[in-house]
Amino acid sequence: MPRIPPVERRATLVQAALRVIAAHGVSAATTRAIVAEARMSLASFHYAFRSRDEMMRELIAYVVGGEATAAFAALRPGNDIRSSVRDALQAFLDYVISDPWHEQVMQELVQYALRTPGLETMAREQYESYRQAATELLVEGAAAAGVVWVIPVDDIARLIVTYTDGVTLAWLADRDFAAASRVLDFAADSISALAQIRESVK
Repeated sequence: MPRIPPVERRATLVQAALRVIAAHGVSAATTRAIVAEARMSLASFHYAFRSRDEMMRELIAYVVGGEATAAFAALRPGNDIRSSVRDALQAFLDYVISDPWHEQVMQELVQYALRTPGLETMAREQYESYRQAATELLVEGAAAAGVVWVIPVDDIARLIVTYTDGVTLAWLADRDFAAASRVLDFAADSISALAQIRESVK
């Protein structure tokens, strides 16, 4: 049997963990369950990851990376800031809809980390990664649109995460695309109102 490169091995295990958690919950995602889903040996898991917690952190990075990639791909040079924000938010929602179980897993991971002694930092790290992605998006979007933010970008990033978190939870519950789109329209209006044309700022 050919040797699997370490990067591919880790990716396969992360994908297997996503499927196990989506189907049975975080508590069922033991290393044995994950390797069984991945059709690997237990030794393969320990070769790829030092612990289950390390793998969970990589899983979070994988999903957040997918969300961010989708949002960044929606940015278009020369677009006004409202269009840039709205397009990025739509790309995020499209990502949620295309892989809803990814987002369900992320929501469950937060609750699991918060109620598991010793894992509280994982929930905080998850939301920090959301805010970091939003911050990078805001900086790039502002540069492309020729605007500056009138309040700290970190605060606006937190606002975006609040919107996207709420939209995700609501859509997972009711699958109402039209309602989610209306919320994103309001979010784009609210966020773009916090920008000014660069030349007008003294």
